Amino acid sequence: MEELEMVLLEGEDKMDKAISAYGKELSTVRTGRANASLLDSIQIDYYGVMTPVKQISSITIPEANQLYIKPYDKSSMKQIETAILASPLGLTPQSDGNGIRLVLPKMTEERRKELVKLVGKMEEQAKIAIRNIRRDVNEEIKGLDLPEDTEKSYLEDVQKLTDKKIEQIQQVTEQKNKELLAI
Repeated sequence: MEELEMVLLEGEDKMDKAISAYGKELSTVRTGRANASLLDSIQIDYYGVMTPVKQISSITIPEANQLYIKPYDKSSMKQIETAILASPLGLTPQSDGNGIRLVLPKMTEERRKELVKLVGKMEEQAKIAIRNIRRDVNEEIKGLDLPEDTEKSYLEDVQKLTDKKIEQIQQVTEQKNKELLAI
């Protein structure tokens, strides 16, 4: 039975990691407000090593729709500007000599609806990941040669866990959609 408990715990841990990854992925979707996590995916070649911008600069939010990036090493400013321009964020960096200001434009209703659709696709991918983990755990349980009623009981437990985790994904999605649609 100890092996069975390990299978269930590993399954739950994998599901939690999938939800966490989904949350991180959602943080890259831009709402109308400035958020430093928008820059998480931006990296520059810093002395031969691809380095995230947030590791080589301080990022502040001076206003609700602005980010201010102040590099610790001013020689990297040009590279940061270039990386932001090349990114899918669609933002134009404004340098003032000491740092880089990013002004987030007001989002149109159409853009908000597009982002809600994108979040829906991301949600479906997260749910698929949870279901794949459920399938793997179920296969492991079936491979343990348990009595039929015990196996059925554990398979039901896995399904309850899956339902709970999918509900968590839906709650995270609802919260993100509220942020996107808030004006």
